[in-house]
Amino acid sequence: MSANWRRGHPWAAVYDFFVERETLSRPVGRLLFGTDTGLLYDEMHAVEGVPDGGSILDIPCGGGVALRALARDRDVRYVAADIAPAMLARTRQVARERRLDQVETQIADAEDMPFADAEFDLCMSFAGLHCFPHPDLATHEVGRVLKPGGRFVGSVFLVDGSIRYLPMVVLGRVAGVMGPSGGMADLRRWFDEAGFADAQIERSGAIAYFSAVR
Repeated sequence: MSANWRRGHPWAAVYDFFVERETLSRPVGRLLFGTDTGLLYDEMHAVEGVPDGGSILDIPCGGGVALRALARDRDVRYVAADIAPAMLARTRQVARERRLDQVETQIADAEDMPFADAEFDLCMSFAGLHCFPHPDLATHEVGRVLKPGGRFVGSVFLVDGSIRYLPMVVLGRVAGVMGPSGGMADLRRWFDEAGFADAQIERSGAIAYFSAVR
């Protein structure tokens, strides 16, 4: 599955097309996943809580959609990381278009990240955990690279929702782009085992939007 994403699976381009266009993503999100994608865009503004001089990790960054929440004059280090070179190329283009000089890109596997312990103040992972072979390991890695008090925000497709969403799970796994994921209890367990506290989770259709503190 990781190899599929590394090679640049077509689904990544489809996802980026819709999520970069909020007026399209809202009705499509409701139709396919029963979710309010407005919650996704709201969570991106977590970057505004990072103090000057702080560090932000966005993994997987995809095509750089979360850069919309980063102001040009913010004095922060923003690391956009992804396993797919094609996604990093798209992110670099978005950063250039938005004149975001503080953005750097890095090839990274979320389950074995090339970053130091306690390196970041914030980690964002939108539509990421359900794409990883071992979401528990990825969550643990996020906990490792966050500073004490750092925040982990993101979204994940949970598999214990309505039977309405079962076809999406099956199709995602057949296509080789969706991993085991888990249900709400699994998500809370991943947070607990990785040392996160104060996990706030809002379920909207098949998607859970979360924020947890290291």
